[in-house]
Amino acid sequence: MVEKLVAFDTTSRNSNLELIEFVRAYLARFGVESRLVHDESGKKANLYATLGPADKPGIALSGHTDVVPVDGQDWATDPWKVTRTDGRLYGRGVSDMKSFVAIALAFVPEFQRRGLKTPINLALSYDEEVGCLGVRRLLQVLKEMPVQPWACIIGEPTSMKVTISHKGKKSMRCHVHGLEAHSSLAPNAVNAVEIAAEVIVKLRAMGKRFAAEGPFDNEFDVAHTTVHTGIVHGGTALNIVPKDCYFDFEFRYLPELDVEAMFEEIRTYAEEELQPAMRAIAPASGFEWRQISAFPGLSTSPDSPVAQLAKSLSGSNSTIKVAYGTEAGLYQQSGIPAIICGPGSIEQAHKPNEWVAVDQLAQCENFMRRLMDRVCERPA
Repeated sequence: MVEKLVAFDTTSRNSNLELIEFVRAYLARFGVESRLVHDESGKKANLYATLGPADKPGIALSGHTDVVPVDGQDWATDPWKVTRTDGRLYGRGVSDMKSFVAIALAFVPEFQRRGLKTPINLALSYDEEVGCLGVRRLLQVLKEMPVQPWACIIGEPTSMKVTISHKGKKSMRCHVHGLEAHSSLAPNAVNAVEIAAEVIVKLRAMGKRFAAEGPFDNEFDVAHTTVHTGIVHGGTALNIVPKDCYFDFEFRYLPELDVEAMFEEIRTYAEEELQPAMRAIAPASGFEWRQISAFPGLSTSPDSPVAQLAKSLSGSNSTIKVAYGTEAGLYQQSGIPAIICGPGSIEQAHKPNEWVAVDQLAQCENFMRRLMDRVCERPA
């Protein structure tokens, strides 16, 4: 099943419908109906299916179907064909996160054979890698359904460790509008690049403040909120005062913090401290802000029912927190408690020669077998 799923090139820029239709046909062979929730173009879709009784709250097994590009990466093997060697499977998506989806699908006939007293919901999404976009439409549909899952297990790569928390993210683009002029007349112009630089320095100061003053959560590998500027574009020639500059920045914040207050701090600085002097020269100058992507953090109590369930299924009583983001915070925000637990390591995700250890798949299979023992009517 891993081989079949990896063979579909579901890079986020592409349609995922071929994979989704394959899954729908596969589930139909076992009497499971699927509901598709498409994007606006109709070229991508989420899939939602229920194994067992549909009138009871179930346990959702959730995964995204899209993968990141392989463009420009130096692969030793065909990224769309699984290669097995030295106890590893190589291929795009084997870690992030088609192996979890494959294992969940592979166990469908056994779930059906043993009968389900508690339903299992399969939730497959699109465009997770470009801002957790697709799952939002799915969650809107779930809110309108008479019965929702009572819990969600998201199989992102955690080395099968139960993950109860991750940071949130807010990515923004700031476009600085200035006034161009010959560089010999610079005082008569508004230099968009220099103004952008002042805002970027302010962002850096915010990041340094979080690093020095916190708040801190030492269970994360980076214990504090981070602020990062990653892209800057501006100017056309050295002898022209630049009219335009834009830069992209992000907050990766501890889940209990208010990211909108962070953004408001930088917006206020730009528009109240810098903009008046800009407009004294050029009234049309100023700042334009656009959100690129955002997703909430996840914060699940280690004593919550979903965390207790996942710990018992994993065979470990410990939990971890991670800095990277997932769809889990959106599930939690919509009222469905969530944790993250899946095969593979995030250290292998998005890289050339992405791999997952075969023993990680075995651990995930054991996780599924323990889940079957919990939710099925008949013994193995």
